[in-house]
Amino acid sequence: MMRTRPLKVALLGCGVVGSEVARIMTTDAADLAARIGAPVELAGIAVRRAGRPRPGVPEHLLTTDAEALVNRGDIDVVIEVVGGIEPSKHLILSAFEQGASVVSANKALLAKDGTELHAAAAEAGVDLYYEAAVAGAIPLLRPLRESLAGDRVNRVLGIVNGTTNFILDKMDTTGAGYSEALEEATALGYAEADPTADVEGFDAAAKAAILAGIAFHTKVTAADVYREGLTEVTAADIASAKAMGCVVKLLAICERAADGESVTARVHPAMIPLSHPLASVREAYNAVFVEAEAAGRLMFYGPGAGGAPTASAVLGDLVAVCRNKLAGATGPGDSVYTRLPAKPMDEVVTRYHVSLDVDDRAGVLAQVASVFAEHGVSIDTVRQQGRDGDASLVVVTHRATDAALSATVDKLRALDSVRDVASIMRVEGE
Repeated sequence: MMRTRPLKVALLGCGVVGSEVARIMTTDAADLAARIGAPVELAGIAVRRAGRPRPGVPEHLLTTDAEALVNRGDIDVVIEVVGGIEPSKHLILSAFEQGASVVSANKALLAKDGTELHAAAAEAGVDLYYEAAVAGAIPLLRPLRESLAGDRVNRVLGIVNGTTNFILDKMDTTGAGYSEALEEATALGYAEADPTADVEGFDAAAKAAILAGIAFHTKVTAADVYREGLTEVTAADIASAKAMGCVVKLLAICERAADGESVTARVHPAMIPLSHPLASVREAYNAVFVEAEAAGRLMFYGPGAGGAPTASAVLGDLVAVCRNKLAGATGPGDSVYTRLPAKPMDEVVTRYHVSLDVDDRAGVLAQVASVFAEHGVSIDTVRQQGRDGDASLVVVTHRATDAALSATVDKLRALDSVRDVASIMRVEGE
């Protein structure tokens, strides 16, 4: 039997995502009520500026006083899609104190203060859900937290930023340079006016922290994630990848060490073979590859951003927390029991693609090879092209630590025969 008294929902933020949430809550109210077992009522929408036109959003619900809305005393669920650290953190903590559960899409806040927020939610006996924070519409966090709860996840490898994937895809398929591809992404609305968070890897690093924490049951913050953006990726890097039968992607990689005593989380451009499932992820789509001991390899794919896809994840969480409210229960909270340290990038083992501009003369290849050997970096393949006294030397290594490769490159730069270390890129997914 359906409860007649509605569950009241406060919405913080009414931008691209918030407006879609408000629209769907209004147009699909009957379906949501049937799925939850009680009506849900949008009790108020907090915005920064009330005068802006918001088609389809009930104007009488708008307020610029988010604090008062959260602290009304009759709110059952707060949906936070404002973003940033403050005032979002303060408002979420206030919601907990009022006994309201929270649905958030705030990756930056959760990557920084997720442990604190989970503890506050547990103390208040309420839920904190945030499926929309990592991969838009793609169901990912709940499968990691619930479906794979009885398994051991060892690796999460993914494309978690649609803007950067669009840029790299255009560079690969059309031959565009980075600036041209970014300009197209901006024109299509994939890139913000200030794209720094995307192209420098901050967005993906926050998502990697959340994924690593859930997958490995340990505390990982954005500060623990090694980060490189894609602004230094050149057309020559894209061409080198093609010559190897690879494609360049900005990857978020979370791994449990083989001995089980540490974890790593990193974001950086990498070459992956065309045979790998992630290589075929095009345009602004996201995909995440999960490797678990019993389940094996699983892939999650779909639109990772945008108003409607992200709103889909938000509303999925809303249904879940409302059902929990009616049952007088809470869902799975923070599962942090392993307390594994985050290994520094210098100790991470991977493969590398190193492109060198060298003198085209006898003995140079032997010189270069001896430097790799001196630092314990084994060479997998070498490709050399020479013309008019100049040569391009491309070396692909076997697996080595970042520290060993860094020492190797420093020594290479000191050789008279090496004119420039043109590029260094990791190779993943072999």
